[in-house]
Amino acid sequence: MLRFRSLGSGSGGNATVVEAMGIAPLRVLIDCGLGLKHLFCRLGEAGLQPEDINAVFITHEHGDHIGCARSLSLRYRIPVWMSRGTHAAIGSPDFDGLLHTARDGATIDMGGLQLTPFTVPHDAREPLQLSCTDGSAKLVLLTDLGHATGHVMAHLQGCDAMLLECNHDTALLSQSAYPPFLKRRVGGDYGHLSNAAAAGIACAVTHSGLKHVVAAHLSQQNNRPELAQEAMASALGCNSRDIVVAGASHGTPWLHI
Repeated sequence: MLRFRSLGSGSGGNATVVEAMGIAPLRVLIDCGLGLKHLFCRLGEAGLQPEDINAVFITHEHGDHIGCARSLSLRYRIPVWMSRGTHAAIGSPDFDGLLHTARDGATIDMGGLQLTPFTVPHDAREPLQLSCTDGSAKLVLLTDLGHATGHVMAHLQGCDAMLLECNHDTALLSQSAYPPFLKRRVGGDYGHLSNAAAAGIACAVTHSGLKHVVAAHLSQQNNRPELAQEAMASALGCNSRDIVVAGASHGTPWLHI
């Protein structure tokens, strides 16, 4: 059985724990975009300690995703996976033998948990998002992309849960105080998903076994939780209260698959 918990999601920092439950639980931290102090606090709220993390996976080099990954890895001797492009983009620092290269489509087998990275269109060097399975349940984490390619949609098929970017409401973004270049970047093909785009993705892959849909990476300036919930609920034909929102300061509770 799998369970997962966002520790926080948004431009201020992103981190999600995925756990394969069993006699000896296996836990992976997806992104580490928080300072160590905040990360330790959020882990504590989840009933975990840094020593409980078995591996870290970094999706791309932006500060709200990579954060304290190297410090955490070196302090607690936790192996880290990221793409060659991501490593190069952060200056190719030494991880003292703890760094592993992640590649599109190359499954990382951790025993009771398999991670399959896949490429996404985003303005980063070599961004990867992630599908996670213990053999019986499948979770897909999908944020930080401007649009869903056929390759992305293929990895979403048959998922039992997904943490899906709902970055902005198109109208709010157009009316915001952002400068024009930033509006074009956020709303472009290599930026971030709007509520409407995320809803379209969810609608295309929904099935009777889909248990959880988490709206993530909401912009504090250009979105509101209720707008993301309404868009997703309309697409999925459910009540807006059924859509969990991963908040910037509190993330989500543990969600079981």
